[in-house]
Amino acid sequence: MQTTEINGFLIDEFNQHSLKEGASQGICPLCSSTRKPENRKAKCASYDWERGLGTCHNCDTSFQLHTYQRKGASERVYVRPTEPANFNEVSTNVETWFGTRGISKQTLKDLQVTEGSEFMPQTGKQENTIQFNYFMGDQLINVKYRDGRKNFKLYKGAEKVFYNINSIVGYEDCVIVEGEMDVLALHEAGIKNVISVPNGATLNNNNLDYLDNCIDYFDDKQRIVLAVDADEPGQMLKQELVRRLGAEVCFLVDFNGEKDANDYLIEHGPELLRNAIHTARPVPLENVSTLKDVEDELRDFVKNGFKPGFQIGIKNFDEIFSTYTGQFITVTGIPSSGKSDFVDQMVVGYNNNYGWKTAYASPENQPVYLHAHKLMRKHWQDMPRVGDIGGDKWQQVTDHVNDNYFFIDMDKYSLESVLRKGAELVKRKGIKCLVLDPFNKIRDVDAKSDDVNRYTMDYLAKIEAFCKKYDVLVFIVAHPTKMYKGQDGKIEEPTMYNIKGGGEWYDASYHGLLVHRDYAAKTTKVKVLKVKFQNLGENGAEAHFTWEPRSGSFVPNEPAVPDGGPMPWEA
Repeated sequence: MQTTEINGFLIDEFNQHSLKEGASQGICPLCSSTRKPENRKAKCASYDWERGLGTCHNCDTSFQLHTYQRKGASERVYVRPTEPANFNEVSTNVETWFGTRGISKQTLKDLQVTEGSEFMPQTGKQENTIQFNYFMGDQLINVKYRDGRKNFKLYKGAEKVFYNINSIVGYEDCVIVEGEMDVLALHEAGIKNVISVPNGATLNNNNLDYLDNCIDYFDDKQRIVLAVDADEPGQMLKQELVRRLGAEVCFLVDFNGEKDANDYLIEHGPELLRNAIHTARPVPLENVSTLKDVEDELRDFVKNGFKPGFQIGIKNFDEIFSTYTGQFITVTGIPSSGKSDFVDQMVVGYNNNYGWKTAYASPENQPVYLHAHKLMRKHWQDMPRVGDIGGDKWQQVTDHVNDNYFFIDMDKYSLESVLRKGAELVKRKGIKCLVLDPFNKIRDVDAKSDDVNRYTMDYLAKIEAFCKKYDVLVFIVAHPTKMYKGQDGKIEEPTMYNIKGGGEWYDASYHGLLVHRDYAAKTTKVKVLKVKFQNLGENGAEAHFTWEPRSGSFVPNEPAVPDGGPMPWEA
């Protein structure tokens, strides 16, 4: 019988309910004390000491036999809330309000919901608040405060984690909801292994730092039920959780028109709420779709047409190129033309606009600290000086680069190992971009053919499969193998056909970009060699830049239109 550790979690308090150790059956710590006197000693519960779980056949619920220490240390230092000697239980008025939401006093006690005065920035004064206390192990990690006007705030500077995260230890399944009230609702319905995101869902950018901080809690999960809100932000959160946690373990709940679990509890009661969770449907099979699976996207297309592509935030380039995720971009150009630097500019733009994180597999972009310095300069928009070290802006920018860019460092790079590490970084850090720079130093060691064209097609097919499975945008930096000089003595601009593998690159790539430097004019041209969908860009279009040396940023520098009267199409 395990007394110190279960599935990688160190036990904090063994046998927290003082049950008969080693017994397979016994009383239930949740309901036995409230039963009729003649039934209070009835063996209504089963104990699984190896998993650390108990199941009651009378109240139809489960419980943990032990408490556990936190699993996985945070990478950063956070502020910790001041834990009071005694938590103040909620007042009668607050208890009555929770009662109108279907939540009992026992549930408030089980989840340590408290009440107290707190300064709320939305009103500018002290308010009486409900306090949802976020624990990991026995440590108070964060607190969410809610006043009577539905204003919320988290404890300033505290770590973001899932609410009620302790409750899923030992279970092979868990439920994720969008708010603390939904956790309380499901707890009321007898489902204890339920957690909530700490900051709800947003429409355009869901910051899942809390998932990064709690990812170790999901290693053993075979079934993760996503019971988020039915509105558009909730559905975007659902998609991101599926991407991070894996479609193969995720299940979806239908609340039949109700907004969330708490509303469903109020309208339909605990039994039907519990049934809705137990009958959650699996995420649609990979590589198999029906119209119902894509009906939301179909309706959006009928209403709004093609979705706009994602842009980097530089006007002249955004006018000629955009992209979707789930695709890859081939970037080529002669040596020292600025290919890698412009790829950095693009991922920094995506990070600024959408919060996307990027992983690099860049054997040539070494040592890592110099690459990190380049990214710092683009975010800083200047060259950090010695006097900046340790200052507020230094700390802000270094923290941002640390949290948003990850450098895959291997003794020997292979495509399989890089894609495997990329998949891990999707799960653990939520990356949306992966850069392979250059592709010829990240070989496909499992290639089944020595034929260069077949090798290229297989290589790009593996990248495409990765893009689609994890909804990631991949950049492939590819050097041309042959370069030719024109009559003027200048090296001619390469195309995708100049890359080793020739036409396979053009045929298989979603998009192709050329980065070409004019050393005499000290400008850089970025040309669209291929864009797969017309609504995303313009084949053959060009954007021109100068390179600003202090920040390492590309600044638009479009040639002036000659003042020679109207152009032919304007006459």
